[in-house]
Amino acid sequence: MTNTKTAMLTVELTPTQVRGLKLAKDGDLHPQEGKKWTHLDAVETYARTDRFKERPLKVKFATTGTVTQLRDYGLLQVLTADVDADETPHGITMAGKIWLLKHK
Repeated sequence: MTNTKTAMLTVELTPTQVRGLKLAKDGDLHPQEGKKWTHLDAVETYARTDRFKERPLKVKFATTGTVTQLRDYGLLQVLTADVDADETPHGITMAGKIWLLKHK
């Protein structure tokens, strides 16, 4: 019999899902317009090494499909349980952090 915690760690993730999980590790994901999820108040920034701020870095985001898949695997969790899962912020679980440590 397979333990559910070990089953979560043996999940194979696509590169897109891995990027979404790493994004969630940096901070809670909040829903935005256009079926995108990103950090609260995320704005376009500039490279630290760019003295003249000529090359903007785009805001990183994950799609609703990616967030849903990661939530189904148990790697993300809903932060407020009384609201619909597609409208509430998501945070990374301990299983998600361990998956990142073991795989990437």
